[in-house]
Amino acid sequence: MFKALADPTRRLLLDALFDKGGRTLGELEAVVTVRQEMTRFGVAKHLRLLEDAGLVVTEKKGREKLHHLNPVPIRLVHDRWIDKFTEHHVTALTDLKRQLEEKP
Repeated sequence: MFKALADPTRRLLLDALFDKGGRTLGELEAVVTVRQEMTRFGVAKHLRLLEDAGLVVTEKKGREKLHHLNPVPIRLVHDRWIDKFTEHHVTALTDLKRQLEEKP
């Protein structure tokens, strides 16, 4: 899963699916090509890797293949690795840091 998340194009695809699930390959290709030039085959390859990592699930609807974000693996990583670092005192320190950096 970390390998799948390491690529900025794949993160862009996940962001697009977060915004609106049930997108076709063509719709996702349009999202990616706004930021960078990529072929339909390249987008499909990225989606396949995301599917293999369990981050994207697909649904056949007639002739279309719809892609949906699967947030469960990301949540499991959050619960296992990130949540323990977000205790109250750590949150307070990051809030203080943010406030200090915003002041001129």
